[in-house]
Amino acid sequence: MLKRLRPNSLVARTLWLTLLAVVCAQGIATAIWYSESKQKELEGIQSASSSMANMFASTVTFFQSLPVRYRHIVLDQIRNMGGTRFFVSFNREKLQVEPIPDTPLKLASIEAIESVLDSKLNKVASISVDFSHPDNLRLLKNDIYLHDLPKSWAHHTLTLAPINPPILVVQIELSNHEWVYIAALLPAPYVTLDDTIIGREQVLFLVISTFILLTLTYLMIRRQVKPLKRLARAANEMSMDVEQQPIQEEGASELVTATRAFNRMQQRIRRYVADREHLFSAISHDLKTPITRLRLRAELLESDVKREKFNRDLDELEMMVKGALQCVRDTDLHENNAIIDLNEMIFSVIEYHNRKTQNVLFQPAALEPIVAKPLAIKRVLTNVVDNAVKYGNRANIAMDFDDDWITIVVTDEGPGIEESQLDAVFEPYYRLANDDEGHGLGLGISRNILHGHGGDLIIRNREVGGLEAKILIPTGLEV
Repeated sequence: MLKRLRPNSLVARTLWLTLLAVVCAQGIATAIWYSESKQKELEGIQSASSSMANMFASTVTFFQSLPVRYRHIVLDQIRNMGGTRFFVSFNREKLQVEPIPDTPLKLASIEAIESVLDSKLNKVASISVDFSHPDNLRLLKNDIYLHDLPKSWAHHTLTLAPINPPILVVQIELSNHEWVYIAALLPAPYVTLDDTIIGREQVLFLVISTFILLTLTYLMIRRQVKPLKRLARAANEMSMDVEQQPIQEEGASELVTATRAFNRMQQRIRRYVADREHLFSAISHDLKTPITRLRLRAELLESDVKREKFNRDLDELEMMVKGALQCVRDTDLHENNAIIDLNEMIFSVIEYHNRKTQNVLFQPAALEPIVAKPLAIKRVLTNVVDNAVKYGNRANIAMDFDDDWITIVVTDEGPGIEESQLDAVFEPYYRLANDDEGHGLGLGISRNILHGHGGDLIIRNREVGGLEAKILIPTGLEV
């Protein structure tokens, strides 16, 4: 699961892109919704607050018109009747209010109420408007709190369990030591003055909807990626062995088209390889007869010098034919894959050289076995090590690996190769030595074998002298 979600995988990139799209879309939609809803909410609370302020102004005007001795009688009748939307009292002083934190809704409500009261009540000394939490609300006197009064007085009017919303407190100074105290709750839906951008329910909805979307996307992409991974695996296996079964055509229409094209390509390559094998087998068979016939005719020559030159040309021709056939035969990887322990294989290659002299050094690495062509890989190692010992006196072998490559570095202490000839040594029949051993095919065959495994063979001169041959094998071949 974690391997599929690596940042470089198609599934992970699709999921991250989907998540980014969801976040951006939800962010833009939330910003637009919040801007419009907040504007409507501010307009709504201003309208509701203005309506309440008009009612407060009417109440104050009514009490101002009453004789002072009747005001408390009317207040008592209102409390006994119940059902009022606010609590009213006359106090001898301004009560202290512990305000709640400022929010845009609170400030909009206070501004609307003060504006209406200032315009309606011209004969009052001062007006004070604020909001207080029910636990800190003072009534009648500064040392009397809401919870100290009988529940029939104000609890049912000013409390709304279990949310306990803030209470609007309006204090209007009619004259010296005469204050009208009004406490009330804002009407729904502005009771709580909630200014939260996204509520808990909305967050939960976004999380669940995003999770469902990502899950469905993951299942869909994983289903579409399976044929693609199968196609990549088949292409990698075909590079080592063209005799592979056709891939099942499934998935999206584009994948079906690609799979069908790959199957046709594999069939054509298989047919081409088979035709080439038949061609070179025929060439090998056909050339043996004329070469033998020419050797017999050379024996009939009277001149020993001409006979020797003729036989020398025939030897060179036969060597070239055998070398070409060997090159074709050795670069065709007609060998089944098997599990290879590279450490053990390298030890078996250098064992021959170390029987006489300890001229090959190798430090094994903690590498897991790989799947490859055993004889082909061993041929590569043998060619490279033999060249290092033969032309560089001794060989030092080091092995390393990372997420992409297994690297085997073979260094020697010889004279190296001229820079202009580093690429030429991979060409068929190109030799630097003047001896009669070999045909100049080893390095070219070794590189072609590694190319068939998806790897490479790179040589370069060392700064301290000698030659360095670097064998690269992709780690994708690991078990």
